[in-house]
Amino acid sequence: MAIIPDEKDWTWVLSKPCPECGFDASSVTPATAATTIPALLPRWQQALKRAGVEDRPDDSTWSVLEYAAHVRDVFDVFTGRLELMLSRENPTFPNWDQDQAALEGGYPSLDPRQVSADLVQNGEDAAAAFAAVTPEQWGRRGLRSNGSEFTVLTLSGYFMHDVIHHLNDVSA
Repeated sequence: MAIIPDEKDWTWVLSKPCPECGFDASSVTPATAATTIPALLPRWQQALKRAGVEDRPDDSTWSVLEYAAHVRDVFDVFTGRLELMLSRENPTFPNWDQDQAALEGGYPSLDPRQVSADLVQNGEDAAAAFAAVTPEQWGRRGLRSNGSEFTVLTLSGYFMHDVIHHLNDVSA
């Protein structure tokens, strides 16, 4: 079952709340991201313990396992982007194709226990990275390969929307 690639530009969540999950990115700072992430990890762990975690609800929607593997990777990708923004002037982020990552990573066939452990570790690493950001660093900039510009502050909100939105996707 092939998933239709998500080609939406989700940067609009920085200017208004998401109508699907209700998340308001404007309320997020690096400090709130750092404290919110650890509170969300148990919800992902519980979702991965459900029966049928590898079953897709329909042909065009990822399973809980696939969403969790994606979020595991989101934690890693955004930690790397944050580190680039803090160590370089106006870096351009390496392109990350989430759909290609799912295919290459074999998301549907992964072990849910291992995904859970890795998601928690990557989440804790992301929380620590965001906790280390000082308010003076919030304005540092970075660019996605499509030209979308972020500050450390807006990256925090954009990143947290992804994590929370996918919790909503899996009803966790």
